[in-house]
Amino acid sequence: MSDNILDHIAALRSFARALCGGRDEAEDLVQETLLRAIEYSATYREGTNMRGWLCTIMRNRFYTNIKKRRRERTGADECASTNISTPGTQEWHIQGCELTQALQELPLHYREAVVIVLVMGESYIDASRLMDCDIGTIKSRVNRGRNMLKAKLGEAHQPR
Repeated sequence: MSDNILDHIAALRSFARALCGGRDEAEDLVQETLLRAIEYSATYREGTNMRGWLCTIMRNRFYTNIKKRRRERTGADECASTNISTPGTQEWHIQGCELTQALQELPLHYREAVVIVLVMGESYIDASRLMDCDIGTIKSRVNRGRNMLKAKLGEAHQPR
């Protein structure tokens, strides 16, 4: 695995979108993560898991931002600029939107585990370190999260 931060930006974007839901908020989270990584680069040990280190920073920033949002109401929910004016018509786009919606409906601890292991391809061991829990817990969360996704998407994606 590479120690070059730039090699992990795509994975960070995927993880951020899974955490945040919105593309703009996810991009902001990636930027915050990269700024923190640069700021704290002296704490990174070469040869260790750079992606895991970056995801830990991102996860911590995400939870910090949630705490801030609870204290500060910005009115962004009512903003007209966040509404999509022309929905996509391609079937793959619709299925992608359904998957994104189903993923967002998962409880956060299942969503994190599914994204880290299944989307980003991290090992169960790395995911357990990142999420600071036992490997069995990660395996259980991934399995339950996958089953919840199958149940949510099952009706919409049955063969015709």
